Amino acid sequence: MGYRLARVALLTLGALAFAGCGKEIGDPCNLSTDCSPNGDRLCDPDPSSPGGYCTVLGCDVSTCPDEAVCVRFFTGNFTNKSCTADNASTNCSLDELCAVSGHCVPRSSEIRYCMLKCDNDGDCRGGYECRTFELMQEHGGQPLLPPGTPVDEQHAPKFCAVRPASG
Repeated sequence: MGYRLARVALLTLGALAFAGCGKEIGDPCNLSTDCSPNGDRLCDPDPSSPGGYCTVLGCDVSTCPDEAVCVRFFTGNFTNKSCTADNASTNCSLDELCAVSGHCVPRSSEIRYCMLKCDNDGDCRGGYECRTFELMQEHGGQPLLPPGTPVDEQHAPKFCAVRPASG
């Protein structure tokens, strides 16, 4: 009888430990508790994110889990103010950044998420693309890199993001 009770207790503890692990960044979800029971990850259930996306909001250069990279998105840009990394200080004002799209963006429009790293589209689930530097320029998003590291084709890690609907 003692053996059976010990075995049931061990199996229960194992199941609880497994359930407490949560999901990785980029996994599908419906609720934030699907991503982490500890509240350290949230579910982006936006209709534009097929199946939801487990993430961390408000990340910084080295705060994402190993499988992820911190990516900044901008909610607006000034298409009449072109820039490059070389001329950003003269073309963009102090409250703006030069995005990989080649336009000045308001610093206040920045939002950051941990996004799943990838090497190619096969690393991302359906409805998502492995965003290369070229796709970052077209569809948005750019990794937050250590100061002095340029966001360019050589340095920018790729990440899984929603594949825009083809129009």
